[in-house]
Amino acid sequence: MVASDGARVLVASNRGPVSYSLREDGTLESRRGGGGLVSGLSAIGPDTDAVWVCAALGEGDRAAVLRTPERSGRLAAEDTGDQRVRMLDIPADTFASAYNGIANSVLWFVHHLLFQTPLEPVFDEDFREQWAAYVAYNSAFADALAEEAGEGAAVLVQDYHLTLVPQLLRSRRPDLRIGHFSHTPWAPPEYFRLLPDDVAAEVLTGVLGADRAAFLTRRWAEAFAACCSDVLGATVSRDDGVLTVTYQGRTTRIGVHGLGADADFLRERAHRPDVEERLAVLREAVGGPDRKVIVRVDRTELSKNIVRGLLSYAQLLRDRPEWQGRVVHVAFAYPSRTDLAIYREYTDEVSDLAEEINEEFGTPGWEPVILHVKDDFARSLAAYRLADVALVNPIRDGMNLVAKEIPVVTDDGVALVLSREAGAYEELGDDAFVVNPYDILATARALHQALSVSHGERAEATKRLAAAATALPPHQWFLDQLRALD
Repeated sequence: MVASDGARVLVASNRGPVSYSLREDGTLESRRGGGGLVSGLSAIGPDTDAVWVCAALGEGDRAAVLRTPERSGRLAAEDTGDQRVRMLDIPADTFASAYNGIANSVLWFVHHLLFQTPLEPVFDEDFREQWAAYVAYNSAFADALAEEAGEGAAVLVQDYHLTLVPQLLRSRRPDLRIGHFSHTPWAPPEYFRLLPDDVAAEVLTGVLGADRAAFLTRRWAEAFAACCSDVLGATVSRDDGVLTVTYQGRTTRIGVHGLGADADFLRERAHRPDVEERLAVLREAVGGPDRKVIVRVDRTELSKNIVRGLLSYAQLLRDRPEWQGRVVHVAFAYPSRTDLAIYREYTDEVSDLAEEINEEFGTPGWEPVILHVKDDFARSLAAYRLADVALVNPIRDGMNLVAKEIPVVTDDGVALVLSREAGAYEELGDDAFVVNPYDILATARALHQALSVSHGERAEATKRLAAAATALPPHQWFLDQLRALD
């Protein structure tokens, strides 16, 4: 049934634009987030009826849903920046199995090619129970979107958490225009087929329920189409540069939208007083204007390759002792998915390795690695401004916005050392020092080359990097997808 006041534009994502925490006195504190989707929804204008459907992620969010009128999950406008947001209170055990058990421990690992295949994955009865929860979680989103959408509305479904939603929603509301966007890489067929055959098919047919499936790079789009051909026997066509997949009588158009950095926001935010304060602290910690600074800013996700980055830096100091005392590696490794043991162990390994490097090479006046593991956006921006070299060496990454943000924010130009496995490589590779993320020796050489480049060369490369990095800012990225559904 279509609501008479149904929305014209809908966004669905696991995480919404607002989160809640419970204070000690039982009251709720709301915190609004940023990112491309927030910018995008703002870009369509206040006169466009829009709704964002998301999941309650924790105790504070669940309490907020319970306090909404009729427990509808429709959040107060003063908490959401006047956006219409519906937060779904999916049962906690269902959410945990879907989010941690399937989305983050199976689908994310498949797309990032991270399984240790002699031992994992293991698809047993526990997996099947978790898969049933993932189906239920996607169904809850499909139900809510069907209720909230007006006739013929446009729905933009986000990421690997919600791969089944397009097909589930189409079965409920065939009048809707549906898009799905993948923010991760997409695995090639030979790796995607690690999944049980029926699950692999269900993921693909779920996405193919959309009128349009979009990706961050052409490489990931081609991998998805290849999986559809290999697993489903779907027909893949390329006509006048348009990639399509036809399966069971329906055709899904495939698109590419390389999300860029929000230059106006970043440049303004990077010069606020809190950033200036942190910049002064970092400069003092580095220990003098003559020292070069290598910066990395990541979450401690297994794909970010932080350990090999530190090993490469240590190799640089061994191979090129002239850099000892003359360079500092500022490494921010912010905790991620701490409810999973493997992520906690990885964070510990990063901290231990940084300490070992400091013990091996450090002197009373020089700390080779400055490591921070507590999230601080203002401090990250300060590091962006300070960087002489940016190290972005993921094993595999859908895009990696850090590679795009640092050239936009840097005070004095930056040399970018970039993994060829980052999605950003397609746009930035020509002006970066490109590395195989597994090759420690080659990455150490690239760091030396980046540190040694002349100021003039670095400045010219930074201009080109910044131009490429901002070619499709978040609001335009969102609007392009919306227009493509027409």
